[in-house]
Amino acid sequence: MSRTLQFTEQLIARRSVTPDDGGCQALIAERLHALGFECEALAFGPDDFRVINLWALRRGSAPDGKRLAFAGHTDVVPTGPLAAWQSDPFVPTHRDGMLYGRGAADMKTSIAAMVVAIEEFVAAHPRHAGSVALLLTSDEEGPAVDGTVKVCEWLAARGEQLDYCIVGEPTSVERLGDMIKNGRRGTLSGKLRVLGVQGHIAYPHLAKNPIHLAAPALAKLAATEWDRGNAYFPPTSWQMSNIHGGTGATNVIPGELVVDFNFRFSTESTPDALKDRVHALLDQHGLDYELAWTLGGEPFLTPAGTLSDAIARAIASETGVATQLSTTGGTSDGRFIARICPQVVEFGPLNASIHKIDEHVAVESIEPLKNIYRRTLENLLL
Repeated sequence: MSRTLQFTEQLIARRSVTPDDGGCQALIAERLHALGFECEALAFGPDDFRVINLWALRRGSAPDGKRLAFAGHTDVVPTGPLAAWQSDPFVPTHRDGMLYGRGAADMKTSIAAMVVAIEEFVAAHPRHAGSVALLLTSDEEGPAVDGTVKVCEWLAARGEQLDYCIVGEPTSVERLGDMIKNGRRGTLSGKLRVLGVQGHIAYPHLAKNPIHLAAPALAKLAATEWDRGNAYFPPTSWQMSNIHGGTGATNVIPGELVVDFNFRFSTESTPDALKDRVHALLDQHGLDYELAWTLGGEPFLTPAGTLSDAIARAIASETGVATQLSTTGGTSDGRFIARICPQVVEFGPLNASIHKIDEHVAVESIEPLKNIYRRTLENLLL
C-alpha cells in the first residue's frame, strides 16, 4: 500500500460531516509540523457550528521566492441513507480497483496527495527557493461563512499574499488530468415577492392577481440576454428555481406570488449591474414587489499562464494527457482565495461520484495525482 493511499484511508475513516473536522486537520498538522511548517489552527463561528481551519506555511530559502498554496476542505457532505451504501461510508473499502467512502473523491484523496507530495518535495529539496503553504477548512460543503473566506480575511489583515494556489476539487471528467478549472461563475440569488389583492375568483375586478401581473415580467426575464460571455465563460444565465402562489383553493385569487431565481454569471457582468437590470424590468411592468438578494459568490478567472502551464506540464509528464481549461460547474472556495492570490486553479480526481451514494476513487489514480502535485511544486518553486 502506498503512503498516499494509506493516508487517504486514514482521512476517510474520520467522520467529518460539516462543520466537524473529525481530527483530520490535527493529523495533517502533525505531519507538516515535522517538516518545519508553521501550523496555525483557526476556529470561527458560533459554538453550535464551530468551524476548524488550518493554515500551514514552510518558508522558502529565497527572500523573494514565490509562494504556492494548496487548498481544500476536510469536511464532507452527509452520507444519505446508510442502507443504500454497499459498505460503511466511513470504513474505507476496496472493490474492483476502487476505493469507496464518503470524501474519497471530494476531497480527501486530494488532501492526502497534497500532503505526501509536499513531504516528498521537501525531502528531495529541503532548501527549496519558494514557500509552500496549505489552507484547509471544515466549512466548504456547508454555509461557507466561517471557513476559507475567514482565513483569507485573516491572511489579508496580516499582509500575507500568495502567488499561486491549487484547490484540490475533483475536476477530472473521463481521465485523471483531462480538465483543470481556471475559474468559476458567480452566483446571485433573488427571492421576489409580487404583491396583489386576494379575492374571490368570481369577482376578479375586486382583486388583483399577482400571477397574471408577474407573468409578462417573468417571461421577459427568462428571455433577456444578460451578456455574451467571453473566451472562458458561457453567457450569464437566469433561471427560476421555485414559484409559489395561491392558498390551495381553486376559487381564491392569491394575494401574493413568490419566485426564487438565480443568476450564474460570468466576469462580463457584475452583481450590482444584474440587480439594477432586474429592478428596472420589474418597474417597467408596474409591479408592486419586494426583492431580497443573496450573493453566493463572485466569479473568478485565472487566464492561462504560469500556474496552469505548470500543472499542464506535470499532467502531461505523469499521464500523457493534454489537459483542458474550464470554468464549468458550481462554486468553490477558489472565489475567496482569488481575493488574495492572482492565480488560482482547481485540480483533482474524477468527479463522477461526488456527493453520491458509494462515492469512490480509482486506486490507480491516487499515486499519479500525488506525483502531479509534486511535479507542479518542482516546476514552480525550484
